[in-house]
Amino acid sequence: QVQLVESGGGLVQAGGSLRLSCATSGIIFRLTAMGWYRQAPGKQRELVASVTRGGSTNYADPVKGRFSISRDNAKNTVYLQMNSLKPEDTAVYYCAASGPASTAWGQGTQVTVSS
Repeated sequence: QVQLVESGGGLVQAGGSLRLSCATSGIIFRLTAMGWYRQAPGKQRELVASVTRGGSTNYADPVKGRFSISRDNAKNTVYLQMNSLKPEDTAVYYCAASGPASTAWGQGTQVTVSS
């Protein structure tokens, strides 16, 4: 059974930092591309950052230079370091694991950035 469990969300002031974690089980993590997505109220879910099984990363333009995705294959965990947070980063953040036939999702963690 695939499980993705996010943690690390919370309330932070603009300019602050948060580190999200996504612990996984039930997948061959080292062979799986991982991603972080977010969904703000009234908006579609969007890709924030992704990392391939080889460690190559990709970022959405709004977060480039501020967010950093990383993975620890020994811990089956992917991270999202978020710096210089802005109110527009407020959203529910979801971890995703891209399998050969489908994508598995976590339950999400709320990030709220106050101005």
